[in-house]
Amino acid sequence: MPFSEIVGHEKQLASLRWALEKDRLHHAYLFLGPEGVGKRTVARSLAMAVQCREEASDSCGGCVSCVGIRNGNHPDVRVVEPAVGKKEITIHQVRELERDLNYRAFVGRRKIAVVDPASLMNLSAQNALLKTLEEPPKDSLLILLSTSAGGLLPTLVSRCLRLSFAPLPSEIVASFLVTRRGLPREEAELLAAVSTGSLGRAIHPEMEELARKRKAWAEKIASLTPKDCRGWIGLAEEFASEREESLKFLEWVEGWYRDILIYAVTGSNRGISNLDMEKDIKAQAEGYSLERTLFLFSQAGRTAASIRRNFNRRMALEGFFAHVVGLH
Repeated sequence: MPFSEIVGHEKQLASLRWALEKDRLHHAYLFLGPEGVGKRTVARSLAMAVQCREEASDSCGGCVSCVGIRNGNHPDVRVVEPAVGKKEITIHQVRELERDLNYRAFVGRRKIAVVDPASLMNLSAQNALLKTLEEPPKDSLLILLSTSAGGLLPTLVSRCLRLSFAPLPSEIVASFLVTRRGLPREEAELLAAVSTGSLGRAIHPEMEELARKRKAWAEKIASLTPKDCRGWIGLAEEFASEREESLKFLEWVEGWYRDILIYAVTGSNRGISNLDMEKDIKAQAEGYSLERTLFLFSQAGRTAASIRRNFNRRMALEGFFAHVVGLH
């Protein structure tokens, strides 16, 4: 879609518009931010703005180039992601990408590639991509998308221009759900809060199921005790059975501890995600120190990062729950 239709991220879009107007686009960008906040949408819109023949610093959305990019069949724009059934982006894929970028654009102004998620490139693939970043082919544009820079080589990160994408304010997400999706205001506000500023999650069909699961997850966490080893080890085994389920849980639990932090510091429910569970959040905010809550918040993110790097899920989750019950 054109930049003008994107919800939020005004500063990032203004930076890209300026670069397009002044013909100062960097050869490689790294878009960082949580899942579903719009990184891939902005990357696709940037590709459309570069290739569009009708607009100077944006895209028209309706020309052959714009339609081709939106449909995923533009000859000069490609998306690199894990192959079907695979968990990582391989060196073979990166070498194919390098060959493609070295050819002249077929119909567009540049050869453009989007790597999503860049953190799933294995070490060999990342090292291979460094050569392209160090000596970028003429008229090429590389856009890497990732939730964080933690899984990427520092040398790779340093050769990209970074743009950070924060979660959208819940008011913006709720307004979008009301005006464009026709949801009742109360339902829209709950989904906006649960999605933690991610428009992509807010409109996903699974969000309603997630809203139901949260209470069960919160009850399970609250029931864990240091003496009940079978309880937290069994819970780790339960979540470890499915990779995506474990990541959804850890993403939610990170937001849970964030809510506790917000409530502990402000004494208000403004900005918390789990609005319908305010009573539980207040109870935990009163029972945890800020230091412990911050520690558990960071451990949730680290555990998710380990699982994304294919670390043993059960061991990672056992370690996290050991922290929750205070054994580490």
